[in-house]
Amino acid sequence: MGDVDDSLAAMGEPERGCLQRVIATAWRVVPEADQGRSYGMPALKVDGKPLIGVVAAAKHLSIFPFSPEVVDAVAPKLAGFSLSKGTVRFTPDHPVPEEVVEEMVRLRLAEIRR
Repeated sequence: MGDVDDSLAAMGEPERGCLQRVIATAWRVVPEADQGRSYGMPALKVDGKPLIGVVAAAKHLSIFPFSPEVVDAVAPKLAGFSLSKGTVRFTPDHPVPEEVVEEMVRLRLAEIRR
């Protein structure tokens, strides 16, 4: 196992399932991504740079694409979600649509590879 798998395995449901879905979606887009940590959170990395991270907090789940530009780019598709500079917050009852996760991953990968 790796940092992401270990962190997710320690969580309860439904949080674990929701965050595993985000990670599985990211791996479908970037199958060569490695597990690691960035800013203390479990994250997938590409070329040693953070691609996407996930965290379960007390009242929400978060996706971190490590880029304010990526969050800004998908913000119009995330009405009703809590967004900040580099974070998308959601709940198990209101998950981020898979196509938006895919878009975040593709946009972040493009930034990394520039």
